[in-house]
Amino acid sequence: MTKNPFVNAFAATLYITAVASLMFYGTEHRVGVNSVLVPIAIVSLFTLSAAVMGYLFLYQPLQLYFDGKKKQAIHLFLQTVAVFAGITVLVFTLLFSGILK
Repeated sequence: MTKNPFVNAFAATLYITAVASLMFYGTEHRVGVNSVLVPIAIVSLFTLSAAVMGYLFLYQPLQLYFDGKKKQAIHLFLQTVAVFAGITVLVFTLLFSGILK
């Protein structure tokens, strides 16, 4: 990833948007599937998402940390989390405001 917290947070948002869209629109044409593959798919998606989010949020800060730039690493991580929190607040504001119906 980059050392730009906005790029990192927006990349996380794009990933979440892609997964949520796939889940929302992908199930539109499927009627309840009762299979052992459903929980396997959900746990696999959760694991993949944890890995992707870990990479997006932690890769550059850990690189900086191991290069001895501890304050810069913490600052980048906290900035990325803050930008992502702002995006999350914006999404919930849009959701609860009734603008998107």
